[in-house]
Amino acid sequence: MFNKTCNLRDNHIQYILGENGTATKRYLLRKHSMSNYFKMEDCKMSNSAKTSAGKRIEALLDDNSFVEVGSYVTARSTDFNMTAQETSADGVITGYGTIEGSLVYVYSQDASVMGGSVGEMHAKKIANIYRMAMKMGAPVIGLLDCSGLRLQEGTDALDGFGQMYLNQTMASGVVPQLCAVFGTCGGGMAVSSALADFVFMEEKGKLFVNSPNALSGNDDSKCDTASADFQSRECGLADMVGTEEEILEKMRTLVSILPANNEDDMSYDECSDDLNRLCENIEGFRGDTGKALSMISDNYFFFEVKKNYGPDMAVGFIRLNGTTVGCVANRTEILNDENEKTEEFDAALSARGCEKAAEFVNFCDAFGIPVLTLVNAKGYKQCKCTEKKIAKAAGRLTYAFANADVPKVTVVVGEAYGSAYVTMNSKSIGADIVYAWPSAKIGMMDKTAAAKIMYAEEIQASDNAAALIAEKASEYEKLQSSAEAAARRGYVDDIIKAEETRQRVIAAFEMLFTKREGRPSKKHGTV
Repeated sequence: MFNKTCNLRDNHIQYILGENGTATKRYLLRKHSMSNYFKMEDCKMSNSAKTSAGKRIEALLDDNSFVEVGSYVTARSTDFNMTAQETSADGVITGYGTIEGSLVYVYSQDASVMGGSVGEMHAKKIANIYRMAMKMGAPVIGLLDCSGLRLQEGTDALDGFGQMYLNQTMASGVVPQLCAVFGTCGGGMAVSSALADFVFMEEKGKLFVNSPNALSGNDDSKCDTASADFQSRECGLADMVGTEEEILEKMRTLVSILPANNEDDMSYDECSDDLNRLCENIEGFRGDTGKALSMISDNYFFFEVKKNYGPDMAVGFIRLNGTTVGCVANRTEILNDENEKTEEFDAALSARGCEKAAEFVNFCDAFGIPVLTLVNAKGYKQCKCTEKKIAKAAGRLTYAFANADVPKVTVVVGEAYGSAYVTMNSKSIGADIVYAWPSAKIGMMDKTAAAKIMYAEEIQASDNAAALIAEKASEYEKLQSSAEAAARRGYVDDIIKAEETRQRVIAAFEMLFTKREGRPSKKHGTV
């Protein structure tokens, strides 16, 4: 199979010629590029642009592409001798530039100006950037370093926070929102970070509504609730933790693979990988599905988000024939670079895993990103902590999958039992295509457990209970728990060789490229 691409004005037409000589036509939209239109070598920025806040923008954006907006703005308040304060750009640099030639809007808080605190004009500048981004259909990136509300400006600052929240809410599902925490992100700014789609944190960053020392019976020496580690592992707010350089590079990568907005399908790129490449030994990564997803992806690319939170569920982005695809996958183990097991989990849905998967699927649906699901779940995690939240979390994941109208492909790679299987994007709740590996087990429950329940009286009366259980379990598996049994009933579209997963999944998404699906008329769901 080979690809031939030709230009059609601003679009591409890609002809994919198969081995049988038939050609499949596919339209590719070129990502909006501004790199050929301007370079801002001579653009003058405010004095605050020379600080860490300005340097972060320079490191994030393409060289010489940043254009500052609102550089002359300063604090308007005169209360509490504010006129004596130096408030260059009112503590936040705002403007636009490009990442790999694509337009983005950015704001960067300057901690050298009153601790980066949010005042009236500071907030108005950020709100203005959001309004511009929504008009132009481009992502917004916030680089946060803020001590919280500016006390000297009181209700004016509070109203500014409200204007920020309002515009972030209006932009949600319209343009991607990314933020990164450098230094401090306190109080109301922590709420602002939670309104973003993706949150990154520097290793030494602090994010909190209430500081650790303000919590009764606690201080940061006991439990640093503001730390990046806590926010990523326990709260699930931080999608990625790293050094400043790592974070900025990851943000560039993420922006480059996401659509610019909810109407602009621009997340395609040329594929240099073999569309028919076999995934040799992929069955060996049935447990660590993060590695399995990278094998399926173009050039082994996998961008995982919220890796530290609910690690029994892997979520992130891959590329398939140049298309960005969102992935949700059950995970029973984590392997290091040497493929040595470092963590192990039950093949069961946890509350945290369901929560992050539901959030991720909602994002993909909002921006028209197809979803691939790898299933290996035999039930729900059994512990008191999980039981507090699992019903609600699983309900939200079920809702997210069922509600999403983007192309959805599911591959059963291991066990798929009970309602946990239904929740994981089964055919029953709307998966467009369902594949299963030959070794997959699909049914109500484990064959042995089912046999013991169904034939309890016969087993109790038998002289050879073990032999009877084995016989009935084998019978149950053949009739109810195999991939073949599910396929005979239409719940699985095809049983595929594990090594052919990449090419079969690519073909499925190509077929689903023009999918359109209606939904009942309503304002929104309530789950």
